[in-house]
Amino acid sequence: MGRATLADVAAAAGVSVPTVSKVLSGKKHVSPTTRDKVLAAVRASGYEAPRPPSTPRVGLVDLLIDGLGSPWAEDLVKGAEKAAARWGFSLVVTSSARPDFDLSRWIGMVRRRTTDGIVLVLSRADQCEIEAIEELLHVPLVLLDPVGQRDPRLSTVGATNWLGGVMATTHLLELGHTRIGFIGGPLDTQCTLDRYEGYLAAHRTFGVDSDPALTRYGDFLVGGGKRLGAELLDRDDPPTAVFAGNDLQAAGIYQAATERGVRVPDDLSVVGFDDSSLCEMLSPPLTTVRQPLDDMANEAVRLLSEALTHPGGSIGTRIELATTLVVRGSAAPLRARDEGKKRIAGK
Repeated sequence: MGRATLADVAAAAGVSVPTVSKVLSGKKHVSPTTRDKVLAAVRASGYEAPRPPSTPRVGLVDLLIDGLGSPWAEDLVKGAEKAAARWGFSLVVTSSARPDFDLSRWIGMVRRRTTDGIVLVLSRADQCEIEAIEELLHVPLVLLDPVGQRDPRLSTVGATNWLGGVMATTHLLELGHTRIGFIGGPLDTQCTLDRYEGYLAAHRTFGVDSDPALTRYGDFLVGGGKRLGAELLDRDDPPTAVFAGNDLQAAGIYQAATERGVRVPDDLSVVGFDDSSLCEMLSPPLTTVRQPLDDMANEAVRLLSEALTHPGGSIGTRIELATTLVVRGSAAPLRARDEGKKRIAGK
């Protein structure tokens, strides 16, 4: 069979060729339903848009990220800007969290101005969206801090989330805590699952039974951490420590504790994850697991540069950078008073 044409895509989607062109170029005035049909037909047919056989570099790398409002995102973008400059690129940042963001329009815009490669940081990107970006832009693609199960065809850069979960929980166990809550991010994100598995592994190593009733899954936001932290603190048998899936949720736990007269770390120890700039702003400063965001961003851009120099050579590369525990003031040894309460509750 020959290469699929625009006419083939149009026939499969049940639309006209001009409509297919509008969708692929990112133009407006196409309904979401029609756009989805066209993109599905593109993927099914294997259509590839014409592209010069050796497109020269344009000196641009795109970063598509699903939000810019958090300290984590700000730190990541700063790292990506430095990395792009280091590898000879300028960085174009787009937030997919904008109310007016439309993936097909963004693809069309990038096609018109061209790019050398794309770094995706999307907590909700599904495989169809990633495939659409790959098939319509034909440039190197790297997933940074990827979600979901790993696709062996894609290059990814992440951190040792499982080990980070082990370190955070081990720190609390070494301080004498045995009732440790876990507030993760969304259950369908791989980093949450990995951090939770690390939390469980640390309990097993210490011979301590984890309590499933102390596990919650949130949204990686301050409000979610506050709400779920309140749920744990309002229990008849609240935890003496909480491992939060990220620093924002840890900040929410601080708020829930303050409203209840619970002092951190005297009455409740808290450990976060990320080591964002927020940690030093909290009182007390937050003990957390550090993700090396600068290094992660640098590796993502390096992989793009390598893919441009040696096409196909780095496809499917998986890089995991080490996480480290940063001890500050939010976790303290379990007090004798709390230990006595724990023994009484166990009778």
